[in-house]
Amino acid sequence: QVQLIESGGGLVQAGDSLTLSCTASGRTFTVNDMGWFRQAPGKEREGVAAISLSGQRPIYADSLKGRFTISRDNARNMVFLKMTGLSPEDTAVYYCAASRGAHLYTVGDVDYWGQGTQVTVSS
Repeated sequence: QVQLIESGGGLVQAGDSLTLSCTASGRTFTVNDMGWFRQAPGKEREGVAAISLSGQRPIYADSLKGRFTISRDNARNMVFLKMTGLSPEDTAVYYCAASRGAHLYTVGDVDYWGQGTQVTVSS
């Protein structure tokens, strides 16, 4: 099994930046792609960004391109999500996710989930 622990969420104001971190532990050698999903109140969980083991092909939700940046540090088994230009529409619980495979596009691709970290953006 793999455990994912997120950190870095909180309450920020519109226009602020925030960086989320996720640390993986356990059988991390089984993990390939890692990424982030988010779920706003009353909405379905959606993909935010994902990154391959090599870190060379990050993907982003179309609506978030240019504002969010995903990166990973394999030596520390960590993945990060830098968020800039935050707006109230970004308010959600952000979940770290990992896949044993080389695809992390949808909820169905996820093998491991973190507990989530709340990000709240005030106007």
